[in-house]
Amino acid sequence: MKKWIVPFTALLSVAAMAPFASAQTAIKPAVIYSTGGKFDKSFNEGVSTGVEKFKKETSSAVAEFEPANETQFEQAQRRFAQRGQDPIIAVGFSQAVALAKVAKEFPNLHFTIIDSVVDLPNVQSIVFKEQEGSFLVGMLAAMASQSGKVGFVGGMDIPLVRRFQCGFEQGIKYANPKAELISNMTGTTPAAWNDPGRGAELAKGQFDRGVDVVYAAAGSTGIGILQAAKDRGKLGIGVDSNQDYLHPGTMLTSMLKRVDLAAYRSFKAADDGSWKGGTQVLGLKEGGVDWALDEYNEKLITADMKTKVEAAKADIIAGKINVHDYMSNNTCKY
Repeated sequence: MKKWIVPFTALLSVAAMAPFASAQTAIKPAVIYSTGGKFDKSFNEGVSTGVEKFKKETSSAVAEFEPANETQFEQAQRRFAQRGQDPIIAVGFSQAVALAKVAKEFPNLHFTIIDSVVDLPNVQSIVFKEQEGSFLVGMLAAMASQSGKVGFVGGMDIPLVRRFQCGFEQGIKYANPKAELISNMTGTTPAAWNDPGRGAELAKGQFDRGVDVVYAAAGSTGIGILQAAKDRGKLGIGVDSNQDYLHPGTMLTSMLKRVDLAAYRSFKAADDGSWKGGTQVLGLKEGGVDWALDEYNEKLITADMKTKVEAAKADIIAGKINVHDYMSNNTCKY
């Protein structure tokens, strides 16, 4: 079912294809989530956290739309644009084709896309070095594994998800060259992001083959994967949002992808007049990715594990460790 949350007032006046005219201009922000729901406990919910932070700080209303399927992306983008919503955040790579069309039709409005690049002057593209964060949780997985077999369950089989897998594998091999990675993808269509049952089934199959730590990079499908890990007494690794709280005691860590920061900064920049188009690439150095350590998983992370993963993090930031990006050539090498 479509969910429109539409508030608020005044129309926005901006200069064509330029930052907002001044910090005094009232903005009418909007966000269109990816499929899977706003409260998916992962990717969308991370964006929502950033949006809520902006709303709380500024008392601004934000129009929101949760699409039921990908065919609604273009319609939602155009409808918000016609209403004068500005800026408009499009969440997820799947919105890129629609946004390239709509942003061109509304050159005086400002658009932000998270997880893809749309090369237009009035579009801000924010992408992440998921391979770097995945490298760190891969190290932790290898160090925590008793069997020497580590699992990866991805969502939709696309190069972006392969980037997570490749970084994860590099981290595993860095910590333990003898460790084995067993991986599966949930599917080849967008439905793969929202199938917890299938995710649980794949994870259980990996556990049957000896896996004792599994990384769920699959959107809301990951809920089933992490539940299966808990049920079997195995360790799970969350993704995007900090998911450690879901199953304290069996959540080894989460690979943090700061989509919350991306959404918050985009709206904040629009609000203070500093919004700019172009591409931003956020890795460890920029605080765009990281690993989670909190009260829910601290007993699972030994002092030695923390020391080693933090040292690797520093070396990646310093350029001493180069984490290969699968999307640079569609191969995984290390």
